[in-house]
Amino acid sequence: MRAASVVGSVVSLWRYPVKSMMGEKLDATAISEQGIVGDRTYALIESATGKVVSAKNPRKWAKLFDFHAAFVDLPTTTHIPSVEITLPDGTKLSSEQENINELLSSVLGREVTLASTAPPEPILEEYWLDMDGLPHRETVTDEKIPASTFFDLATLHLLTTATIERLQQLTPSGRFEMRRFRPNIEIASTTSNNFIENDWIDRIVAIGEEVQIKITGFCPRCVMTTLPQGDLPNDPSILKTAVQHNNGNVGVYASVVQGGTIRCGDLIQILD
Repeated sequence: MRAASVVGSVVSLWRYPVKSMMGEKLDATAISEQGIVGDRTYALIESATGKVVSAKNPRKWAKLFDFHAAFVDLPTTTHIPSVEITLPDGTKLSSEQENINELLSSVLGREVTLASTAPPEPILEEYWLDMDGLPHRETVTDEKIPASTFFDLATLHLLTTATIERLQQLTPSGRFEMRRFRPNIEIASTTSNNFIENDWIDRIVAIGEEVQIKITGFCPRCVMTTLPQGDLPNDPSILKTAVQHNNGNVGVYASVVQGGTIRCGDLIQILD
């Protein structure tokens, strides 16, 4: 049996049925090789460009964070149900409506299509703030994402409370809340080490009794973390703090080694 060290426990779980919209908070979820079952299953495709719609370019898609998406039934590895989308004014739409694309396009002001199949070589647009330390400044770039998926870089995103608390200490005036960073798994840390996830790269992590994942890399942050969301204000200092103190990274990405079910309260262990 492999030795293990406990580094925390699961505080909350999140699934985002439609890319860049608000998602669902879960008590438990199945995880497969594709990550949390149902996560980023749908996305909008801009009709004019064929690109995946993302709040990474708020100059076009600033309204996306005012949309909420939730499955009408429990998704499984063999069945993805329809999704209900709540518009900013509270109107609820179904992904099965014949006029869903027309209605979404009208609200967004650009022609879009709700898709559940990603392009073979998907591309999204990313706007870069005029900020020291970023690889680009005050420009929009085309960014490739993993083939035939709607994920940015990997299928799972983890973030610890220790990292959020450290960022808050560094910039007390900002509101560093977990929801700004949209992790799949929020972890309550057993220590208050600075950016503890940085030490997990290339390690195998066990979650609960079944699931094992491999931490594959850092999670580089973007303009999305600064955008207004609910009662959270627009705040460039959120990204600036990450850039200045952790090379722009907040949290880590992971791939699934062994699937199963995870639940809030499950222990997080690093396998040695």
